[in-house]
Amino acid sequence: QVQLVESGGGLVQAGGSLRLSCAASGRTFSANAMGWFRQAPGKEREFVAGISWSGYSIYADSVKGRFAVSRDNAKNTLYLQMNNLKPEDTAVYYCAADGRAYGLVPTTTKEYEYWGQGNQVTVSS
Repeated sequence: QVQLVESGGGLVQAGGSLRLSCAASGRTFSANAMGWFRQAPGKEREFVAGISWSGYSIYADSVKGRFAVSRDNAKNTLYLQMNNLKPEDTAVYYCAADGRAYGLVPTTTKEYEYWGQGNQVTVSS
């Protein structure tokens, strides 16, 4: 059974930093794109950042220059380093994995096959 388990969320003041982790089990994703999404109350789930099997990364405009996505294939783990956090970054953050190998980084929810349970990030002003 494939599982993606996020950790590292919590409460932080504006301007602070957090690092999210997403540990995968049940299969390896070294050949697959992986991504981070977030969903704020009353809003749709939106793309935040993604990384291809080769390490190419893309970001939503709202987080460029502040967030960094990375992966450790030996640990089958995805990371999201979040710096200079803002109150508008408050949301539940989800990691996701594309079931297709050697593809581009998807940016829509329907293109990802596997999802984590979500992790709350709250940024206070």
